Amino acid sequence: MSLSDNRRLNILVTGANGFVGSALLRRLEAEQKFSVRAAVRRLAGLERKEGVDWIETGDLAEPADWRTALQGIDAVVHLAARVHVMRDTATDPLAEFRKANAEGTLNLARQALEAGVKRFIFISSIKVNGEATSPGRPYRADDIPAPEDAYGISKREAEDGLRELCLNSTMEFVIIRPPLVYGPGVKGNFFSMMRWLDKGVPLPLAAIQNRRSLVAVDNLIDLILVCIEHPLAANQIFLASDGEDLSTPELLSKTASALGKRARLLPVPPGLLNFAARCLGKTAAIRKLCGSLQVDTGKTRERLAWRPPVGIDQALSEAAEHYLGNRK
Repeated sequence: MSLSDNRRLNILVTGANGFVGSALLRRLEAEQKFSVRAAVRRLAGLERKEGVDWIETGDLAEPADWRTALQGIDAVVHLAARVHVMRDTATDPLAEFRKANAEGTLNLARQALEAGVKRFIFISSIKVNGEATSPGRPYRADDIPAPEDAYGISKREAEDGLRELCLNSTMEFVIIRPPLVYGPGVKGNFFSMMRWLDKGVPLPLAAIQNRRSLVAVDNLIDLILVCIEHPLAANQIFLASDGEDLSTPELLSKTASALGKRARLLPVPPGLLNFAARCLGKTAAIRKLCGSLQVDTGKTRERLAWRPPVGIDQALSEAAEHYLGNRK
């Protein structure tokens, strides 16, 4: 991918109205070298930004026809996915994840190749590597994948299929595996954490001694933009993070401070927390709070000369400011 001919690159973003997708659109719009087409499942009721070509694609799990969306596109940033949830009510979660995240991704990728797309950037997940790391053994981009849950397995299958499809073809792939992504407008567990801290809920997590990697949405977006054009990104897998790992108590304290609060942390022994979690069926949730998950972004930094532009304190401050301005 090159801008040496001074032509604007045409970028298709799937999942464009999601948390990461919306942030990516804002950044692409701010650049003068991209023309953006935004793909969403449904247009009805969607607030659409001017200057963006919006297109409705339907459910990713269905065999969609992407030809119109892909016409004239240079690079695809594929964000749309069936996301990981703590309580999945599907009868066969793996089958449902496969339909959207593996089969849906590869359906799009095959049509992208046929349409002459030059680069396909797939936003995967650190869950492809696994669920937890041992002290001093962070995940690396070239580790053998070891996904444990249905979401991670479906993302790994999509990666494998994409790599095979692009082998000896005219389309390059780039795979990015982020850990937890946070920032203004974040939902899910991170939002719940901010709400607990804002309300002053006592949390029994002061005794946790772990290390976890996070990535601010602005840092992830910056890496995606680098991967759209950088020649050394072609046919590579990269991990993303803020470059500063935190323990759970550190994260809670920093986030509370950003909210103008003080974290109320109680020193409950981890063994007691794990026992209570097993009794309550909350083992997975406690593992996230108590366990370590670190990523080594050495390959990303060295190969792409990339550094996260936003520090953790600034990113947490921006997330907290948005939360406080929109709380009900």
